[in-house]
Parts: sequence; structure tokens; C-alpha cells
Amino acid sequence: MAGKAAIKINGAHTGIAKPRKKRRMLSSTFDRKSLMLFFLPAGLFMAAFLLFPLLKLVYDSFFDVGDNYDGRTFVGLKNYIKAFTSQQFQADSWHTVVYVIVAVGVETVLGLALAVILTNKYKGFKAIRTFILSPLMIAPLVAGLVWKFMLSSQFGVVNVLLMKIGLIHSTDSILWLSDSRLALISCIIADVWLTTPFMMLMFLAGIQSIPDSLYESASVEGANKWQIITKIIIPNISGVLFSALVIRVIDAARTFDIIWAMTQGGPQGSSELLSVHIYKMLQRYGDVGYASAMAVIFIIVLIAITLITQLRQKRR
Repeated sequence: MAGKAAIKINGAHTGIAKPRKKRRMLSSTFDRKSLMLFFLPAGLFMAAFLLFPLLKLVYDSFFDVGDNYDGRTFVGLKNYIKAFTSQQFQADSWHTVVYVIVAVGVETVLGLALAVILTNKYKGFKAIRTFILSPLMIAPLVAGLVWKFMLSSQFGVVNVLLMKIGLIHSTDSILWLSDSRLALISCIIADVWLTTPFMMLMFLAGIQSIPDSLYESASVEGANKWQIITKIIIPNISGVLFSALVIRVIDAARTFDIIWAMTQGGPQGSSELLSVHIYKMLQRYGDVGYASAMAVIFIIVLIAITLITQLRQKRR
């Protein structure tokens, strides 16, 4: 009672409560400073290795840089106009769109199917789940080299198996990496094998968060497997599904390792994506300004896709 009277007497506050308020303000100020200090190394790292290169990229896109970086001439939007009017840039943009749509679409369907199957606990399901997740431990460059050897027309195991079961007559009947009609598809197959486990893992985490009461209600009402998937699972993991799609679309659009390891964009540019085209313009031909302009356009498109999808998700 005495402590309460010291703080509040007849509805009026005394000066005893002020030190507590002051200590609270000092504590919050100290917390902000501590957070800023903890954030400072990451902020400096991002400024040095993300912000500065990005600004340098935009700056270089307005110049024609010499082969030996010995001089530069301001050309304004010439590099951007060159990109939009280039047939190679348009073709590589189309290859990138096809690659993203097919690869992400197949990965989404397979990942969801595997997640639904592995949700049910049965004998050996943990071993099967670990086996399916094993490609996640392999670097994209290594995965590309593995599939390059597997699809080889000389000693590739894929053509050997197809020949043994009678689907082809010889190991060089299907030129997976040398045929311009199959090169991009071959790269997509490698990407699907490598990244489907990631989609499965994302969907599996979302499915396991669905309450069992929903499944029990569905079984009481006589819902079949397809209805459970379409009416319960997919609506309840829509947030996870959206996040996984956004991550994979951006990741697939900037794919470089698999393409470079398997075909380097060939034959005749049939499997060349924008990332590979930008690399070639920069490293092989030394066209810094043009490569920078294409990279800026590419980054703007990826950012626009991310923002548009996020806005639509918020409206829902």
C-alpha cells in the first residue's frame, strides 16, 4: 500500500514513477543501438558486394567500354535499343520463358505428388524421403556434368538403357545434347531432377501443418483422394505454394550452371538462356556495355515479376 501511495496519491502521479519511465526509454534506445550494431556488418557487406556492383552495372550500361577497359564512350540508351532489337536477345528471352514455364511447372506437379505420397507414414517412408532429397546435396554445376555424361550419345547410360529395352537401335539414335530440338529439353530434365526435391520439401512442410480434423471431416463426408487434394490440401498450402513458385521462377530464370555444363547454350544457340548470353557477351566478346544493359533489363524483369506476384497475393 505504501508503494502504491508513493506512485499515485489521490489520482495524481508523483515524481517517483519518472525514473522507471526514463530507464525504460534508455533501455529501448540501447536496444536500437545494439540492433544497429548487429546489423552493421551485414549492411556493409550488402553495400560492398550488392549495392555497389548493381550501381556499377547500371553505370556501365550507358557506355561503350573498350576491349581492354582502356576507354569508355557515353552512348546513352544505345545498348538498350541494341538489346531490344537483337534477334539473339529475343530468341534467348523466349528460351528462358520456355525453360522457366516447363521446368517450374513439372517440378510443381511432381513435388506436390511426392509430398502427398510421403505424407502418409508407411514402412520405409523415411528412407525413401531421404533418397528423394539427395539431389539437393549436389551443386548445380556437378548435376549438369552428371547429366551430360548420362545423356552422352557415346557412353551415356540413358541411351544404353533405351537400347536394351528395345526403344532405340543404337546409342547414337537420340542425340540429346547435339540435336537442337532436344538440347533445351535435356537441360530441363536435369533441372527437374535437381530441384523437384526442394518443391517437395516446401509442400511437405505445408501439408504437415494442416489439422487432422479437416481430413477426418472429409472422410466422414465421403471425399475421395482427388477431392482431398483439390479441396483441402491445395487451398491450405496456397501460401507455401505461392512462395515456392516465386522462388523457383526467379531461380530458374537465372539458371546458368546446368546449361553451361551440359551444352554451353548450343547447338546453334538452341539452349542458350539470357544468363548464358550475357556471360558470353561479357567474357568472350568483351562487350561490357551491352552485357550490362541486358543484365539491367533482366534484373528489372525479375523484380517486376516478384512485385506483381506479391501484390496479387496481398489482394487475395
